[in-house]
Amino acid sequence: MMADLQGTHVVAVDGDVVTKRFVDGKAGGAEREWRALSLLAEHAPGLTPEPIAFEPGVVVMSRLEGTPLRGLTLGPPHLEGLAEALARLHEAVPARILAGVPERPWQAAQLSAQVREWCARWRPRGSLADLAVREGARWLDGWRPGPAGARPAFGAGDGNLANFLWDGTRVRIVDFEDSGRSDRAFELAEAAEHVSAWVDGEVDVTAWVELDRDEAARVRECRRLQALTWLFLLSGEGPRNPPGTFGRQVERVLRALDD
Repeated sequence: MMADLQGTHVVAVDGDVVTKRFVDGKAGGAEREWRALSLLAEHAPGLTPEPIAFEPGVVVMSRLEGTPLRGLTLGPPHLEGLAEALARLHEAVPARILAGVPERPWQAAQLSAQVREWCARWRPRGSLADLAVREGARWLDGWRPGPAGARPAFGAGDGNLANFLWDGTRVRIVDFEDSGRSDRAFELAEAAEHVSAWVDGEVDVTAWVELDRDEAARVRECRRLQALTWLFLLSGEGPRNPPGTFGRQVERVLRALDD
């Protein structure tokens, strides 16, 4: 079976073996995927596919059984399983090893710089979206991501609920092409604000995680950044999400900035 997933790679499934071939030239995607699977096979066995083989641009791994959380009607067992899987992922890699893992793409400083650029290039539409962009730019002018509340973690780099598989008793994780060293608050914010977490029904994984005051404050700030990111990513509406998704995102941004 072959499938083209979001244009970044092609996946071939042959029995219990999955071959993921990167086709978009994304620098380092295959290497990051292989590193993640290798580290997690050692430090969190069973959470992710098992690494089988690697060559430039190609990762071969075991196939995981399970149904993607995106599209399911999620209840407490799913949400508890999601929170447990993320906690295990974030804490799996020992600190001495994590320190040598490259930082994942699009961490807070890089992402905030990109969003500032998008704000500056925004062409007014005569709608609430203009207000969201203006307020977002004003907030970004006064915010710089600092170390407060940044608890080191291994991050998957993608909060899409389609990457979390429910096997009936637990949640396991696939897709690590953007993985690397991160911090827990940023990763939780990304998962909470990903369009898949609210377009079909609100899924707030942060409600299932204990946070200290500094980390909770960082989650709130990073959620604002992620919400703004999705404002621009969804500004073309596109066919992948239901009509009106962009308008709902505008409202999410305004609520986040007012929180």
